[in-house]
Amino acid sequence: MHIILLQTGDFVNKGAGIMSKFFDSAVAYTPKVIGAIVFYIIGSWIIGRLSILLRKALASRKFDSSLQSFLVSLFKILCLILLVITIFGILGVDTSSFAALIVGAGIAIGSALNGTLGNFAGGVMMLIFKPFKIGDIVETQGVLGTVTDQGVFNTTLLTPDHKTVILPNGPLSTGVITNYNTHGNLRVDLTIAVALDVPVEKARSVAIAAMQQHPKVLADPKPEVSVLKVGDGMTTLAIRPYTTQADYWDVFFGVQEAVKSAFDSNGIAGPIPHRVIIQK
Repeated sequence: MHIILLQTGDFVNKGAGIMSKFFDSAVAYTPKVIGAIVFYIIGSWIIGRLSILLRKALASRKFDSSLQSFLVSLFKILCLILLVITIFGILGVDTSSFAALIVGAGIAIGSALNGTLGNFAGGVMMLIFKPFKIGDIVETQGVLGTVTDQGVFNTTLLTPDHKTVILPNGPLSTGVITNYNTHGNLRVDLTIAVALDVPVEKARSVAIAAMQQHPKVLADPKPEVSVLKVGDGMTTLAIRPYTTQADYWDVFFGVQEAVKSAFDSNGIAGPIPHRVIIQK
């Protein structure tokens, strides 16, 4: 049997050593901890003030409200991430691993959401540059309709036959967009054919008078009638009234009916189909 005798002084010496190391560590890290807390408080306050200034700047430039909230939130998140990494650096923690982790996570998320991020980026660009707004009549991606909703990922159009078309913002932002509302009024392009023997000036005066009587055709700019084509047994006239965005479709259909009725009342005949028969 072995008997181990421990003296009381050994415990005292070991305890004193541990306490000494603890106090030394506390003395060494206390300034860093206090500095990190102070830095966090000041940094958070600065981020809050900058966020308020950013929101005011976006509002003064009349950015979309949803885009304002998104950009401010994104700014806060990025600043908070940088603040936390800086605080870890103050505490003596190696921050290179955090940076590598963030980069890796960003690459993984970007690869998984490639198409979605493209639509998101396109939506942000359109909300910033505003090629159109809600209520505008636009033609894009082979679709003509009124913009009813504009989000970060998709844009919704309502076609004249009341079909809802949802377009992804990625290809929409890089494609051709025709906005019918940029100048505040719209020219409605119509074509009506008359017989070849009808005097052009007579057809023009009758058509212009009919358009001027339509309640939703603008007096300025004045409606126009031009010869578009002569041939195939007819004279094709370009009928061009101007109207507002809200009355576009009323004028589109109403003017055609009004001009056709005016032509009938004034004895202006329509085209006579010609058929050529070749005998062998």
